[in-house]
Amino acid sequence: MNLLQALFFPPEQPGGVSSMIPYLQERFRSSRWDMDLFWLPKRIRGKGREEVSFETFDWTLYGESPVVQKYIQTYKDYIWWTKLRMSKNYDLIHAHHPIAGLAMKKIYPGVPLIQTLHSSYERELILNGAILEGGLEHKFLVSIYRELEHVSDRLMTVSRSFADYLAPYIDQPDRIGVIPNGFDEKRFKPVPHDNDIPQLVTVTRLVPAKGIDTLFKACAELKKRNHEYVLHIIGDGPSRAELEQLAQNLGIYNETIFYGYTLHPEEFMPFFDIFVLPSRAEAFGSVFAEAALSCLALVGTNVGGIPEQIEDGVNGLLVDPDNEVALADALEKVISDPGYRYELSRSAWDKAKSLYSLTRVANELKKTYLQYQPGTKG
Repeated sequence: MNLLQALFFPPEQPGGVSSMIPYLQERFRSSRWDMDLFWLPKRIRGKGREEVSFETFDWTLYGESPVVQKYIQTYKDYIWWTKLRMSKNYDLIHAHHPIAGLAMKKIYPGVPLIQTLHSSYERELILNGAILEGGLEHKFLVSIYRELEHVSDRLMTVSRSFADYLAPYIDQPDRIGVIPNGFDEKRFKPVPHDNDIPQLVTVTRLVPAKGIDTLFKACAELKKRNHEYVLHIIGDGPSRAELEQLAQNLGIYNETIFYGYTLHPEEFMPFFDIFVLPSRAEAFGSVFAEAALSCLALVGTNVGGIPEQIEDGVNGLLVDPDNEVALADALEKVISDPGYRYELSRSAWDKAKSLYSLTRVANELKKTYLQYQPGTKG
């Protein structure tokens, strides 16, 4: 079966897709499967000239927005690059970004398309203060979901929470499939270690949606309570300078280490003790599964797909977003009680190994793909 995985970002880009798809190729190496990866290089911008129209809505109603204009131009660029580079025939295309799916269906109209939605671009833009809820950009971006439903043979997502989020924007929400991201178990090697001072770590893009400002306020509260800790920030983004200043203002800069972007954070994660990320929205939250596979205690927020991974008090702790006192209380529990911390981390590791292993997810995907095998009615 000739299969194409259509990405938007290059495989080395951080995120859930990059944590899974490149490693998935190994699981499909056999005489039965032939899998290719395709994406739009960052240098390809402003090339596409093709007229764009959608079947379920008129995008030009929102065309005065620069955000919408950029989205449409990127879609044109993806079409241009696909036409330039692709000549092979495929039995099935699995797209992992709306632009990738829309473009591939235009180039390969007769090939079955599975579309997985991994995140909500509009929610991130709203939380990051880039667009207004209910504004032109928001209306355009949620309209894309119905268009994707229209052109896809199967619409899928990575968590039940995100499937519920999509429900108002599509015609048949009961047909959305849910397969979580999978992670190559061989990449994660928990190591015995004994840190005298508890080591907190987060791995994230530094944008308002991730709630790092709340984390810093919680850490300032921990310091007031005379708890020792070190906070490691792995990741980069437009909020970095602002967050560094906030750390200084809160008096926690000496306890906080900014690493910037790191290509393989899973190599370092097992040496820390507690993973914490107080996100304001997450479709799935791949980094929680990665931290669990590294055998860290998990502290997260009760939003999106995070509660599907963390059962509060069983394999991690959950707090409401934007509540720095509750977050400080949760962190205090795992900082002050190493035995409890170990118990949570082992439970998190067990669940992640069971539900989010790449082997399990690959098998689920194979079953789905075989429904579209030539000669098989999907």
